This record gives sequence, C-alpha cells and structure tokens, in this order.
Amino acid sequence: MADALPPGFELRDAVDADAAAVRSVVFAVLGEYGLSPDPEGADRDLFALTEHYAADGGWFVVLTDPSGLVVGTAGLKRLDEKRFELRKMYLLAAYRGRGFGRWLLSRALEEARRREASKVLLETATVLREAVRLYESFGFRPVDHVPGACRCDLVMERSL
Repeated sequence: MADALPPGFELRDAVDADAAAVRSVVFAVLGEYGLSPDPEGADRDLFALTEHYAADGGWFVVLTDPSGLVVGTAGLKRLDEKRFELRKMYLLAAYRGRGFGRWLLSRALEEARRREASKVLLETATVLREAVRLYESFGFRPVDHVPGACRCDLVMERSL
C-alpha cells in the first residue's frame, strides 16, 4: 500500500456516533494482548470523541473497510501549541501486516505537521511488540517520562 488505500477502504473523521465501534476495535486489540480497558481513565476519551479530540484542536479518524466496518483508529490529542500525543492507534487483527498501520501512522504524522506540531509523543505497552517496531521504524525513540495510562510502560517521542 503506497499513498492510497485499497478500493473501498476509507479514512474519515470520527463522529460521536462512531464511539461504540471505536471502543470495539480498541478493546478487542487490548484483549488480544492481555491488556485491560480503562473506561474511567485512559479510555474515557472513547465515549465522547468530539469532546476529547476535535474540541481542543485534536484529530480522530476511523479506517473503514468496504462494508463500512470500523477496522482501525488513530487520534492526535493536543498537548500544547507545538506537541501532540498519538492516541488510540489500533487495527483489528485481520488488517495487520498489510500496510494499514504504516499508512495510518503516516497520515497521523502528516496531520500533526499540518497543525504545525514540532513533536509527537505516544504511550504504549512493550507487549505490543509490532506497534513498538512500527513506531521505531518511523523515528520514535523512548524518552524518560512516566506514562499516564496504567497499562503503558513506554513513552516514545518523535520530532517533526
């Protein structure tokens, strides 16, 4: 997959009506890796996407397959004038290893640049080995910060 998605796939801005489908994707992936959802903490943003992302200058998108099923998600949460946090970048298992993750991450970094960010941070869990390798391949490096999410044990950062 280069610059274009395969026919029938679509990347679009998420709306609050997508919240249940987004939670389904995120919680399914967490479960695969033995990680627990945190609806009262790290995942409370998934119950009001517009409020937690678009309202403060962030961005949240869903990737849909040809049937309209949400199969992937990605968000940018504004931290300050020049920094964003990459949040909730998840893909259902059937769509991994096909270039969708690279494509989503590329689009998120392009969007951060468009919003004049100088840095993008992310929190992840080392058990998500494939994701960590993807982030490293895009130039993210570990930084010495304590993660805010209880299930995360790694904070990474990339300059733009």
